[in-house]
Amino acid sequence: MTSGSRAEPQWLSPDEQAIWRDWLAVTSLLPAALQRALHADAGLSLPDFDVLVLLSETDGGRLRVSELARALTWERSRASHHLSRMEKRGLVAREECEDDGRGWFVVLTAAGRDALERAVPGHVDTVRSLFLDPLPAGGDTGLADALAALRTGLERSVTNDRIPPR
Repeated sequence: MTSGSRAEPQWLSPDEQAIWRDWLAVTSLLPAALQRALHADAGLSLPDFDVLVLLSETDGGRLRVSELARALTWERSRASHHLSRMEKRGLVAREECEDDGRGWFVVLTAAGRDALERAVPGHVDTVRSLFLDPLPAGGDTGLADALAALRTGLERSVTNDRIPPR
């Protein structure tokens, strides 16, 4: 290979291209459907729901903003802007970190917990009907293995800073 030239890409086979395009469609259509259902059921966006679930699973319903951003693979500025909007709606609150005085905790409020509790039953039904029920019998095992392998590779790439976080 000469300087400045690139190797010919290994093109996708027709089957691989079909898989890839189905994946792209699913990763676009599923979040949109989840978003619509969450908004209808509880007035939440999908990112709101992600934040509330994450906080609800922590001890004391609180996390540092930087930890929350990292867990959601968001840029810190995206997390700060989104949390500001959620704070205005009373879903979360910010508390100063007494340990170092520099950072902030984001805390799940009672209103945030109530919104999450309203959203969860419909969300579970939506996940089941749109994601699990359409799978062929036994298809969840193969899909689980495939998704675990993809997730491991992607997490390794993000950790190694080979791809930017979303």
